[in-house]
Amino acid sequence: MPSDGDSASGQKKILLRLRHELWTEIAHWAEDDLRSINGQIEFILTEAVKKRKKKQNS
Repeated sequence: MPSDGDSASGQKKILLRLRHELWTEIAHWAEDDLRSINGQIEFILTEAVKKRKKKQNS
């Protein structure tokens, strides 16, 4: 059965399409924060989910 990600690490692989301008902005942000672009995207998404959960619990 095909896998959508690395089950050993609990991570899923996804294809993400971004406008070039957005990718460039994220790349600069990642560089400023000393992260990879993947790491930066994961950070942004994690923070957004935390913010959403906090808003729902208010």
